[in-house]
Amino acid sequence: MSLAVKILGGIDLVSAMAFLMLVFGMHPFLQFTLFCAGLLFLKGMFAFTGDVLSFLDLISAALLILSIFFTLPTFLLWTPAFLLLAKGFVSFL
Repeated sequence: MSLAVKILGGIDLVSAMAFLMLVFGMHPFLQFTLFCAGLLFLKGMFAFTGDVLSFLDLISAALLILSIFFTLPTFLLWTPAFLLLAKGFVSFL
């Protein structure tokens, strides 16, 4: 597997960690949240090439940005956390 796939999978894992921090009441630093949302947004641009799972990155980036301003329902935090964890772990296999 290429190094690029592992780097992109690492981005998914770090972003899942940001979601899990929100779930468990730990408020991540604003810079960390914006960094993860920005990387997910950039990864989500692959959706325009036909990659279906990149839409998950775009939605996750939007949810991270919304979590800065609002308290999101728990299922809106758990769902992207699990999906990003799955994507991240599969990229390392």
